[in-house]
Amino acid sequence: MRQQEYFEAYLDDYDKIVVYLSKNSYNGESNCFYLRDTLGNIQDLTITSIQQTPQQYNRYILRVKKPLVIGEEYEVLHQHARAAILRYGYIVKRDRFDEEFAYYGNDLGCVYQKQESKFTLWAPTAYRVKLELLKEGQYRTFEMKREHNGIFRCVVSGDMENASYVYLVKVNGAWKETIDPYGIASTYNSKRSVVVDKKRIRIKDYPLPPLRNYCDAIIYETSVRDFTMQRGCGVTYPGSFLGFVEENEQTKAKMTGFSYLKSLGITHVQLMPVMDFGSVDEQYQQLFYNWGYDPVQYFALEGSYGLDPTNAYSRMMEFAHLVESCHKAGIRVNLDVVFNHVFEVNSNALQACVPYYYFQMNEEGELSNGTFCGNDFDSTRTMGRMLIVQACRFLCETYRIDGFRFDLMGILDTQTMNMVYEVCRAINPNIMIYGEGWDMPSMLDFDKRACIRNQHLIPHIAHFSDRFRDVAKGMTSQNEVATKGYCTGATYLIDVMQNCLLASTMPHGDTALFSSPQNVVNYVECHDNMTAWDKMRECCKEDTREVRMLRQIMLLGATLLAQGIPFIHSGQEFARTKHGLHNTYCEKDQINQMDYARRDRYLEIVEAAKALIAIRKKHDVFRFPDAASIAKGVRFEDIDRQVLIYRLQNDHEEAVVIFNPTASIYTYRLEYAYRLLFYNCKIENEYKQDDLIIDKYATIVLVKEK
Repeated sequence: MRQQEYFEAYLDDYDKIVVYLSKNSYNGESNCFYLRDTLGNIQDLTITSIQQTPQQYNRYILRVKKPLVIGEEYEVLHQHARAAILRYGYIVKRDRFDEEFAYYGNDLGCVYQKQESKFTLWAPTAYRVKLELLKEGQYRTFEMKREHNGIFRCVVSGDMENASYVYLVKVNGAWKETIDPYGIASTYNSKRSVVVDKKRIRIKDYPLPPLRNYCDAIIYETSVRDFTMQRGCGVTYPGSFLGFVEENEQTKAKMTGFSYLKSLGITHVQLMPVMDFGSVDEQYQQLFYNWGYDPVQYFALEGSYGLDPTNAYSRMMEFAHLVESCHKAGIRVNLDVVFNHVFEVNSNALQACVPYYYFQMNEEGELSNGTFCGNDFDSTRTMGRMLIVQACRFLCETYRIDGFRFDLMGILDTQTMNMVYEVCRAINPNIMIYGEGWDMPSMLDFDKRACIRNQHLIPHIAHFSDRFRDVAKGMTSQNEVATKGYCTGATYLIDVMQNCLLASTMPHGDTALFSSPQNVVNYVECHDNMTAWDKMRECCKEDTREVRMLRQIMLLGATLLAQGIPFIHSGQEFARTKHGLHNTYCEKDQINQMDYARRDRYLEIVEAAKALIAIRKKHDVFRFPDAASIAKGVRFEDIDRQVLIYRLQNDHEEAVVIFNPTASIYTYRLEYAYRLLFYNCKIENEYKQDDLIIDKYATIVLVKEK
């Protein structure tokens, strides 16, 4: 933020300096300015314009006559002989800056070998950088050598494993202590980075079920902490990486934790943020609660999920065990990653090393705030893009991650998302990349945003469908909780509900919302906003508990049987409640934890969810891979514009799905003998022909082989 001190100077281009003089000092007036380097050499600066600002400053635009050396330290002097450090400002946003300083090596951070450790930091605007190393109680400081592309390097002899370190960076006239932005391990609460041997992280490869395309996936979102925090669930280390995959006689008997996860039949578990975040004190893990959408480090894991946050290896080994255990059970692991903003910009390592570079900013020094978190990441800068790509590559290579869900993906640019996909797919051909394609109000040009409207620019990236959510369940915002969707009783939405079941790949209005079902993540509930059950208590107040249970099953059925990629929020399958709260990111465990006692009370819905998952996995007609197959294989009927008949066929089978969200009973004539697979809470296996009675609030699935 500019215009805070009485005299400020910024290098905003290679020949342009912007000076702010407060009118509280010399009335903000100076007839001349000079530039002085560290050797005392002075050059005149040319005043090209003067403006008054609303903040009571005079803003001077100055031109530099002689080329400056990026990384050198300069001062600007005004006619009264006062000096201000020349800060590297908007110059870091210029294309020329990237052309000169972008670094494409893969050795940023610390590269450990038993005989030596190499430290490499990208800090082109820094004047000096030191490495402070702590090993076995002894501090040592090393001056790092500046090399090409603004790289600083240092090689330390000896076995430095488990040594902790920080960088001391002198930039814009001040020393900053910072962790390594490319560090893969750290001490508790991100205080210091740690030297580790990456080769010690080994994950055994297990054969995973085939994944022909994105539509074969069934994603189940949960939090490492929430999943095992309930007392009495039988887990020895609740809320931890190890606890997440712990199985013992109690978890098997009670069907809790990992034992429960394996029983559902899902293909992918999506973990809410597990990379290091700043909103939980790792020394007092149970004292604070937060979902973790407050990133501090992108390569290092969150310590509060490890058994010993003071041990850098602990969380790494335990997370590796989590992934390996999921893979052994045939479940792929997707990570919810938060590259759109950081926890606190001024203390962040990226800002400390190269101020202003990594965050969207205008020429006045104002940070973009499309995330409503005070800062927006700038993925259009080469090294910002490379940081995201290299972090995803590291997670795929080191921890065998199977996919990434990008939080507020619309803050990032399309080129970055395409590069993430290509790099990760080269490592894992079955990688999934998807995210929140909302059009966020950032400073990024609209035509570069990785949002739904620009999906033609990112054909291999999937987006959450807010249309599906709002049409099936009803509008989600706090002031619209009373609004119904088709499955909750608004039958006038029957036409757009059909469009949603087609993955919105057919026009509804002028154009189709999505070009392929592989671009569509269908959901009615996620960690954000009210749960579906809580919303129904508001929008379906007239319904009994039993009716709401049937509607909950219908919401699951619509999600799991629609074309596209189904996404289920953990607990949705047993009418999860958060007691009517919309945004529980910092509420207590009692609000957010998985309630297995409630699960036991709603086993009918759980069994229905399992049956629907099994039906989707077994029958290809619910997983058409492209829009052409959908157009050929899906058609609709209705009864009295109330009941939706969803008919699907391919060369091998034909399916009929019936949704009746009303309190009326209908009859539907079946022209052939169909096998009845599912009827509300019941898993069926009998043949039906002629007249089928459609009960009120019914979800029905029938299949016939050709």
